[in-house]
Amino acid sequence: MYEAHADPYCYPGTAVLKNIPGLRIQEDLDRFEAAATTQRADEPLPAGRTSVSHYYAIHRHLFQDVFAWAGKPRTVRLAKAGSAFCYPEHIAREMRSLFADLRAARGLSGLSSEGFADQAATFLATLNAIHPFREGNGRTQLTFLALLSDRVGHPLDLDRLEPEPFLTAMVASFGGDTTDLAAHIKRLVG
Repeated sequence: MYEAHADPYCYPGTAVLKNIPGLRIQEDLDRFEAAATTQRADEPLPAGRTSVSHYYAIHRHLFQDVFAWAGKPRTVRLAKAGSAFCYPEHIAREMRSLFADLRAARGLSGLSSEGFADQAATFLATLNAIHPFREGNGRTQLTFLALLSDRVGHPLDLDRLEPEPFLTAMVASFGGDTTDLAAHIKRLVG
């Protein structure tokens, strides 16, 4: 469960995020969100040049049926399991910096599969620490990683993804250890 203070994204007196269909029960929202984002994930993604605006467009595409704020950076401070994500007032700067680094690295092109996995893990760990959206960061990160890997000739086999160990590796990467995350990405590539 996320921790957010004075959260205008939620219905008053609840932890349920305000949503387009107006669902007020978390389980109902979870089911609707899963169905809507799965359907959108099967559609062509927005075109773009792996930039910040492209990343935001991917989130918008996936969550457009669920949240009115889809594709827009969050405006509240957010933490999970006691770890604070990037403060909202720094999201724009940190996203520009991260994607400038990605451009400087030529979008991670020209790397071996192992080199790609290592660099992608570092990118993904930083992106996760920024956590630009109120909800949907993980799905957007994975979608973007799949797109990025396709573009540089290291397509991911997402059928190999083991969600729980991958999530554990993402949590470890928040503390700076990207070893397990890189190993998971390598398995998806190789």
